[in-house]
Formats: sequence, C-alpha cells, structure tokens
Amino acid sequence: MKTLNQNNKQIEKQPLEYYLNLQYPVTLYPDPEGGYVAQIKDLPGCLTQGETLDETIANINEARELWIETAYESGDDIPLPSSEESYNGKLLLRMPKSLHRRLAEEAERENVSLNQYIVFLLSKVS
Repeated sequence: MKTLNQNNKQIEKQPLEYYLNLQYPVTLYPDPEGGYVAQIKDLPGCLTQGETLDETIANINEARELWIETAYESGDDIPLPSSEESYNGKLLLRMPKSLHRRLAEEAERENVSLNQYIVFLLSKVS
C-alpha cells in the first residue's frame, strides 16, 4: 500500500507488525505521588504510570502497542524511533563492589533487573 508523507512524497506503508516491532526509547521517572511514569517521546501522548517499575514497563509496552495500532488503523503517520547514531546505548562502567552490591539489592527489592534499575536512577538526574 502506498501513502503520501508530509512532503507529499509517495512512500510504501509497512505492515502493522513492522511498526509493532520497532524499539522506541522509553523515559522513566518517579511520580511525586508514588509509583512511576513512563513516556515514549517519539509517540506524542504515549505515556502511562504504575506502582512498580515492572508494572510501569508492562503498561508502557501496552500503551505503545495501542498507540501504534490506533494510528495505523486511522491511516496516521507512525514516527520511527529517534536514534543518535553516535550512541549505541551501551556503557561499560567500573564501580566499587560495595556500590554494585547495594544497587543489585535495591534492584532485587524493586523486582527489576540491575540494568533497568540503574537506567531508572540515571533518568532521575537528567
């Protein structure tokens, strides 16, 4: 199926499954009233909240799917995920064993991976 983009250029519309499989950056931050908020800035209005990090991540994944399905069925443009080619999202970090242990214990209490917990903490300071 061919559609017109914003510049009136004809483009090939991908199947719904293509858009559902795209990896969008998610911003997580604590809600002042408790729990967490998650947002996908590339998909305007796509945000949610949850009591725990796991619940919030599950909710944002569901919100992303619903946002994409609704836009697709309405014939609206679905933005591609933003990317910074000079950044790959990986970082090798050395830290004291005591800090590593504390972070791992906190992640376990939150029932999330250490990686998710560190990303959450870093997102709070930016």
